[in-house]
Amino acid sequence: MKYDYDVIIVGAGPSGSTISRILAQNGMEVMVFDKRKELGEPIRCGEGLGAREVISQGLDIPRSCVSTDIKGAKVISPDGSSIVWKSKETTGWVLERKMFDKWLMEQAVHKGAKVQSYTRVFDLVKKDGKIQGVKVSHADHEPYEVSAPLVVSAEGMEATLARKAGFRAFSSLYDVDTCYQYEMQEYDHENLIELYFGTKSSPRGYVWIFPKNDKKANVGIGIGAHLETGVKEGGIKGATPKDYLDRFIANHPQLKNASKLQDTGGIISVSAAIDSFAKDNFMVTATAARQVDPIHGGGIAMAMEGGLLAASTIMKAHKANDYSEKMLKEYETAWRNTLGKKVAKRLLLRKVMEAASDEDFNYIFKTINQDDLDQVMKGNFAGPVAKVVAGRPQLMGLLKALISSRETV
Repeated sequence: MKYDYDVIIVGAGPSGSTISRILAQNGMEVMVFDKRKELGEPIRCGEGLGAREVISQGLDIPRSCVSTDIKGAKVISPDGSSIVWKSKETTGWVLERKMFDKWLMEQAVHKGAKVQSYTRVFDLVKKDGKIQGVKVSHADHEPYEVSAPLVVSAEGMEATLARKAGFRAFSSLYDVDTCYQYEMQEYDHENLIELYFGTKSSPRGYVWIFPKNDKKANVGIGIGAHLETGVKEGGIKGATPKDYLDRFIANHPQLKNASKLQDTGGIISVSAAIDSFAKDNFMVTATAARQVDPIHGGGIAMAMEGGLLAASTIMKAHKANDYSEKMLKEYETAWRNTLGKKVAKRLLLRKVMEAASDEDFNYIFKTINQDDLDQVMKGNFAGPVAKVVAGRPQLMGLLKALISSRETV
């Protein structure tokens, strides 16, 4: 049959924009739908992005999309002990996400992709059981159908269309952090992202301060439920992340006198990726597939990197006119052999961190240094673990999973 497009992408975030840009510049007819009235709104994250991922794609982000440059990170334990981590891996930016998302999609449009905002993709079009397009509704107009041999879900956490296609794109309470964030002013900073850990201040999560220009900062928190308490209490006795964040701010020497310019909230995935990314004529990417760093819930960089892998497989499928699950699985294999290994080690580290007490955090942060932290974030746990256990043997039970991670991940 004759299709309207070669591929339909649902979601104009970093993944959808990256995929559409690569495909369009290689001659494919691409249509991107996004439900938002304006791309980049609402902002659902701290807006941080590492430089490595952008430079590797040959992109030159305009300064209008950047709030401030980032030199590294500072991690802080409950008693105030801290480690500053600066390396070539930690440089990047805190973005103006509203400007960045729109700019990234514009790069795809310049290459020939089409995009339509304020459009809800609410169902799949199937013929003889085969996915051949989507049903959409733009603003207040009557619904209509758009056809393509491949549909890509880059929808984000909701992943409504992916679930309609039969993917297990959902999360349990344990697999997400509930988040709340303020944009605040005034806040003096050192161009470092600040991460605060502690079971009392942020159960199963952390507080972040992402600096911005003009003495502003994104100040937020993500907290999670404990597995043993489940849905009933969520491990935090019904408290909301806003309660925890407000207490943190009230006790912070700078923030307690700062103003709140904007409130945002939402949930982020802190789990493993879903069990499958591809079926006949359908693919799932980025947050919709839970391809998110489980330590901090960050997904911009991973969405862009994963988008490159997805685009490579889609171009092969287009050339072969083969959109079967077998062909599209090449993308899943590539992801699990690269980014997937990183996510697996980060998930293992997260589970260990969840079991640590405030006293454990205090000791660990006093014992390891920047080089140790660099090794930990690269998934090389043995050296830093040996250093910690040498002075506190009772932590062996907590940290032993990391020592054997090479065999288990």
